Amino acid sequence: MPRCALAGPRTRRRRSSATNAEHYADRLTDLFEVMLGTGMRRGEILALHWSDVHLMDRKLYVRWTLTAVNNGKIHLGEPKTEASRAWISLSPRVMAALHRQADLQTAAHPDGRLEGLVFTRLDGEPLRPQWVLDQLRKRSAELDLPGIGLHDLRHSAASIMIAAGVPLAIVSKTLRHSNLAITVDLYGHLLKDSANEAVKALSTALDRADTDHAGSIATVLVARLAA
Repeated sequence: MPRCALAGPRTRRRRSSATNAEHYADRLTDLFEVMLGTGMRRGEILALHWSDVHLMDRKLYVRWTLTAVNNGKIHLGEPKTEASRAWISLSPRVMAALHRQADLQTAAHPDGRLEGLVFTRLDGEPLRPQWVLDQLRKRSAELDLPGIGLHDLRHSAASIMIAAGVPLAIVSKTLRHSNLAITVDLYGHLLKDSANEAVKALSTALDRADTDHAGSIATVLVARLAA
């Protein structure tokens, strides 16, 4: 039975987190790890070439995107926007996933070289977007998780960064949006708590300034502006 074959209900209930990690330790797991850890789009990760991965510098460059017309012919082209073609910094988790892929491919290559696509089928051919999506949904179902799409990994990356307090401008740059307004439109609803914290921090700073100046700093500022 394939390693990612559907497990029965009893098997799912008994399987521990460690067992899940071992059960799904394959190329697709690393692909999902890189997507979640970088916010890359589906087509970008499937079109990623080793020539654009700079492990020593802990960066990769998004140069291509892969599409399948009607889930048929594979097409490799440039990303739609200039902002999408950019360098992405790599976290230790993403580095580990890419190193695993590098080890697999150098072991399989006659000359031990890294070339071509980073994530491929066993025969070296490109992965089809629909198949990768089907596998993600299948694994989510096996683990009793809500069904998600590949683009949800990108949204999850954005949500995690915002929840961790990463400035929205940095989130926007990491996701390679054309402008900050796109990021605000997509994720502005997640900023309610951040906005509350911002005005609290402002109030605290003003209270501290009032104490330091033995009076209302707001009154002092207004007087200086009016002068």
